[in-house]
Amino acid sequence: MKTDNYEVILAIVNAGFAEEAMDLARHEGVRGGTILNARGVAREKEAAFFGITIEPEKEILMMVVEKSIRDKVLNTLYSRMGMGDKAQGIVFCLPVTDVAGLVQIPDEPKQ
Repeated sequence: MKTDNYEVILAIVNAGFAEEAMDLARHEGVRGGTILNARGVAREKEAAFFGITIEPEKEILMMVVEKSIRDKVLNTLYSRMGMGDKAQGIVFCLPVTDVAGLVQIPDEPKQ
């Protein structure tokens, strides 16, 4: 289905933090996501500049979300799991132009 109503949010966090990130995202209205295992690569010089220790084992949480909740999700994830936290998360979003396979949940009837 063609749409510009969705974006994909990617949260790259240290290994072991993706489930917690998903819980935070669910609280903001995200229905689900996919966790990928990854390995980070950074030069020691850049890590020293930012004053952080780079953990090479990472997890990437990918979530297709409606634009209406994008900012809440981004802000929640970064404020709770950003670079200053043990998760050392980086969170960003990308536009989605086509979507297939998303289940549309009907709105609850108003009473």
